[in-house]
Amino acid sequence: MKKIVLALCFTATFTMCALAQENNPIITAVPSLSIAPDARAGAMGDVGAATTPDANSQYWNPSKYVFMESEAGFSLSYTPWLSKLVSDIDLAYLAGYWKFDQRQALSASLRYFSLGDIQLMDELGFEQNSVHPNEYAIDAAYSRLLSDKLSAAITMRFIYSDLGNGSGSIDMYPGAAVAADVSAYYKTPITVENVDGKLAIGLNISNIGSKVSYDKKANSSFLPTNLRLGGSFDYPIDNYNRFSISADINKLLVPTQNDMTNAEYNDLSPLTGIFKSFGDAPGAFSEEISEIMWSIGAEYAYNNQFFVRGGYYNESQYKGNRKYFTAGAGFKLNVFQLDAGYVISTSQSNPLDQTLRFSLSFDLFGLKNLVQ
Repeated sequence: MKKIVLALCFTATFTMCALAQENNPIITAVPSLSIAPDARAGAMGDVGAATTPDANSQYWNPSKYVFMESEAGFSLSYTPWLSKLVSDIDLAYLAGYWKFDQRQALSASLRYFSLGDIQLMDELGFEQNSVHPNEYAIDAAYSRLLSDKLSAAITMRFIYSDLGNGSGSIDMYPGAAVAADVSAYYKTPITVENVDGKLAIGLNISNIGSKVSYDKKANSSFLPTNLRLGGSFDYPIDNYNRFSISADINKLLVPTQNDMTNAEYNDLSPLTGIFKSFGDAPGAFSEEISEIMWSIGAEYAYNNQFFVRGGYYNESQYKGNRKYFTAGAGFKLNVFQLDAGYVISTSQSNPLDQTLRFSLSFDLFGLKNLVQ
């Protein structure tokens, strides 16, 4: 029983403020896959589908990599998660890319999510051994230019989730899954007041894959398959100052259990679940609309060296109630860039409040030239 409670507590950690009877949040397996891993996007309201490409595009939209100016680079990010509740939950993220010609790129990432140490107790309240639940995902992507303005990418991912950590009287096994992402990115020049800006549109359908089971298929849960669509406008004010504004909308492509039995829900295939997710909300069209999360972010850059960012993220109070402002800054010098992001919740009771993110990125091609 204690292992089941452990898993339920982990899932509940990501379901905010589900108090009213009307609440109907969508529950998925491996919710850590939905955590924004890097500081730049995290400071801009978790937008990234169409923002200018960077080393962390693997999570947001890997088809952006072919538009990178540098031929190769990588980034390391770290996020202490839910630090207002506990001190040892964190997310580490490593991403990198390589443009092997002007039209193609390879990229990969590794994310590791740790729930820290959890002390287990038996039915009488005596301490037993401690466990260290964790989840990780490793993926690789191939992106290609389809025209001078349009690119596409496909990503393959392996996911591993171990919540039980091999202890307890009831068997709870690690869950594993494979998934794929499909993404596209379109960028075109646009002139505003005789200044050439750039308009971009991005699409990423992520985590299309098998279901996850912790009891050898007796019960299984959907991955957080997500549809992300975004737009961005990048405007160079002059030779030194640049401003961009971006917005994303997201929808989980996961069905609502509603009045289905557990057996019926478990029998749904991932592909059936994706199509069913567009019209299965018990509140009909109004509830389907409430499942759409939106975010907006802005970035100001001086001399492409100093960056100031801000944003806002919004989720319906009936679907999770994540509502927060974000802010952050960045500094770029030669071949490296340091970024930081900060979450400011609109609710004092939100455990996401005061979340910090840090990212350190390196331009390997620039480093090579610097050494030479």
